[in-house]
Amino acid sequence: MCGRYVLLTAPDALRQLFAYGEQPNMPARYNIAPTQPVPVVLHEMGARHFLLMRWAFMPAWVKDPRAFALVINARSETVRDKPAFKNAIKRRRCLLPADGYYEWQERGGRKRPFYIHPRDGGPMAFAGLAETWVGPNGEEVDTVAIVTTAAAPEMAVLHHRVPVTIAPEHFERWLDCAAFNVDAVTGLMVPPRAGALVWHEVSTAVNHVAKDTPQLILPLTEEQAAVE
Repeated sequence: MCGRYVLLTAPDALRQLFAYGEQPNMPARYNIAPTQPVPVVLHEMGARHFLLMRWAFMPAWVKDPRAFALVINARSETVRDKPAFKNAIKRRRCLLPADGYYEWQERGGRKRPFYIHPRDGGPMAFAGLAETWVGPNGEEVDTVAIVTTAAAPEMAVLHHRVPVTIAPEHFERWLDCAAFNVDAVTGLMVPPRAGALVWHEVSTAVNHVAKDTPQLILPLTEEQAAVE
């Protein structure tokens, strides 16, 4: 699962890595949460583009958004078959830049947050599925979900699900839906390789969506542990 994540890499560095033409000016984010606008990279009209989308996937066929459950993740095992994702996996695959994410582990009757990030530093790319919902009055909302898969044993100690990450050499295959069909990308929806990610416990301050500061990703201190 992925319910909160972090994006710290400077806009120019992201633009170079993902090769889109837009030049967004984005602040660092330490606690990105569902329903918020999030940066997304899509391949459309023969080129990659940067867009902001609502992190809460909504299929085009939904009539009343209030009656549709909040969907922030899409299970890789069922995206080909579930009505909500069948169109997106074929035609609207996307990437979400990130520098890390949070996961919660049950311990002593309480859920403790951990910050998970690449061992070698730098950004990564979550696999995503996008859809544009059109309301009854013609309003349009671009929405997105993060694709997840079963965690490998080393990470299953934190949670049984992990976000699918796409390596730069596979960006084109994941993004270009016209050139690469679903069969061509199925093999990309796997957990990160062993040792690619590391993690440490952080303060429960991350539980509060309104908090968005660098302190959220710092390792939990003995003093914090004593009071939390």
